[in-house]
Parts: sequence; structure tokens; C-alpha cells
Amino acid sequence: MATATVAPNQEALKKQPLILTPQAIAKVREIMATQDPLPAGLRIGVVGGGCSGFQYSMAFENQSGMMDKVFNFDDLKVFVDATSLMYLNGCIVDYVETLEAAGFKFENPQVKSTCGCGSSFSV
Repeated sequence: MATATVAPNQEALKKQPLILTPQAIAKVREIMATQDPLPAGLRIGVVGGGCSGFQYSMAFENQSGMMDKVFNFDDLKVFVDATSLMYLNGCIVDYVETLEAAGFKFENPQVKSTCGCGSSFSV
């Protein structure tokens, strides 16, 4: 009987409440490099709004807030406030490019339903 093994770095990633894929990290760095002054990191959050109740937010940030959890992905700082972290636990942020569109994609196990356009969600 064959058993699957998980590489140590993948096991460590699974313990993170939020994961950014290498494609997402590269795209954030690419966009950050065009900013003047260069931001300290990226803020990812969940805000009220949209037709399903919540939507994701991403913005560059110059410093962390008092209640922020700071994650480090290959020297990219990601700031998440404590409230948003409850809704992002286990979320994977990816950057995808297709023939139709390009953008950041959130794969969130907390989400129970999304709206028709896919820009908001409910838990």
C-alpha cells in the first residue's frame, strides 16, 4: 500500500491561516515596485458589502496596525486585521491569468455561498 508524504515546507504552509501562492507573491511584488514611495507590505482584509454580505479587499500599506497579524511570504509582509483573519482562516490567495481575465483569486473554505458575479460572499 502506497502512502503519500508531504514535504516539510508544504506542511508548514498548511499551518498558516492565510497562504499566498508564488504567483500571487510575484504579482504583488511586481505591482509594489511601481509604487512611489515603496509600501511596507500588502493589507488583505474582509469588508462588509457586495450582494452576498462580504467582499475581499487588498491595498498597499506603509505600516501594520495595533491589532494586525503580520505574515511573511518570501520577505513580502502581509497585514491582516484580527476581524478579517476570522473570515480568512485557511484561505489561499492566488493570481491567475486566462484568456478572458486576470486577477487575484481567493479560495476560502469559510465561504458558504457567493454572488453571481463572484465578487462577494457569505459565511
